[in-house]
Amino acid sequence: MSLKRKIALNLSIAFSLLFGIVMAVIYLSFNDFRRDEFKERFRQRLEFTSHFISKSKDFEEEAPVFFNENSDNILLNETILIFNGQKELIYSTIKDRNVTWDSSLLKELDEKKIVYSEKTVPEIYAALRTINGENYYILTSALDTNGNSKLAYLKYLLITAYVMSTLLIGFFSYYFMGQFLRPLEDLNKEISEVTAHKLTTQIPVQESNDEISILAKSFNTMIGRLDDVFQSQKDFTASASHEIRTPITRMAFQLENLIKLEQHTPETLTSLKQMQKDVYQLSDLTNSLLLLTKFDKENIQTLYEEVRIDEVIFESYETVEKSYPNLKMDFLISEDTSENGLLTIKGIQSLLDIVFINLFKNAAVYSDNMEVDVLITETNLNLTVDVVSHGNTIPEEEQPKLFEAFMRGNNSQNISGSGLGLRIVKRILEYHGAEIIYSSPDEKVNKFSVVFDK
Repeated sequence: MSLKRKIALNLSIAFSLLFGIVMAVIYLSFNDFRRDEFKERFRQRLEFTSHFISKSKDFEEEAPVFFNENSDNILLNETILIFNGQKELIYSTIKDRNVTWDSSLLKELDEKKIVYSEKTVPEIYAALRTINGENYYILTSALDTNGNSKLAYLKYLLITAYVMSTLLIGFFSYYFMGQFLRPLEDLNKEISEVTAHKLTTQIPVQESNDEISILAKSFNTMIGRLDDVFQSQKDFTASASHEIRTPITRMAFQLENLIKLEQHTPETLTSLKQMQKDVYQLSDLTNSLLLLTKFDKENIQTLYEEVRIDEVIFESYETVEKSYPNLKMDFLISEDTSENGLLTIKGIQSLLDIVFINLFKNAAVYSDNMEVDVLITETNLNLTVDVVSHGNTIPEEEQPKLFEAFMRGNNSQNISGSGLGLRIVKRILEYHGAEIIYSSPDEKVNKFSVVFDK
């Protein structure tokens, strides 16, 4: 998840929790207010009833007319029961059904004088009053339909406001975070475009002292230091390879002249030929390193061209054959190759030559019969070149490290080599978006599969 989305999400969650708590407090506060207001109306109604009883000469006759005419004081679905001191019902607003009441409530009034119950439906407010020297038990029950409807409507408004506010805060958080973090995204874009050949490119720095500007300045400082180190390393590699190549060429020429002389003993001639192979190997390694300094993963694709892989294989074989004239190659194209196969890939031929020169040299050095089999298989998805030779195989525990620098297996004992050939091969293939796989399908069979994506 991006930083922009993470900040927007956390901000939305924090706001939603805070807003939810505020709305819950509003809802509970309004509910308390509704309850207190309804209770006050109950109290006022009871006071009104008590006042009416105290002023009325004939309470039982006048009460129905009085209650019906004062509709402003009537609660919704209100029921009034009035009992005398002997707890006998003397008045009821219920006319069309049997009147029932809780006798324990009257006993509770003897102790508490006033009882209010909001947990019952309808709610009950009862009081024991002494009027004109007589005790009256007044029970009033009603439903706060108006208050409950307001509470339900408030609940609907709060939920709607909560959902809408959460969506809006999420949208605006994401939008404003995008605006605030845009300089960081621009910085990331600039950084992603820096390559080994663009280390001198400086990141634009805005005229501000915020964290992003400080980060850009620090990055520019780091880029400058890396450019110095990289350039020094590149110059050293190029200079060293160039300087080494001259004496190596001279040594190879002198060894060729020495070998042509006929007065050498067999032992001396063998040593000279071995020295010549070592010099050729060192020359090839130097040329490979010098060529690799000119390319990297970022700029190599701009130099791609159509390369026929069969031509690369034959040219590489001819180069190796000069040093190993006894090496034989069996070249085949698989029957699984599609009819539209052109045996072409995108790449740089000089680098691909190095790949197969190293593979053919390994076949010549490590095989038992100086033979190498090459099989090309092309499909709509990839092109695979299998280079197979027969000889001592690489132990399974050494195979994962086969393409590391200076790695030499147990099958290379008493055989000269630098341990860099396969590492260079892997690096070149990585530049081409290809891979190389080693396997041993049978005993004493070494197989290197080079796979190019189409």
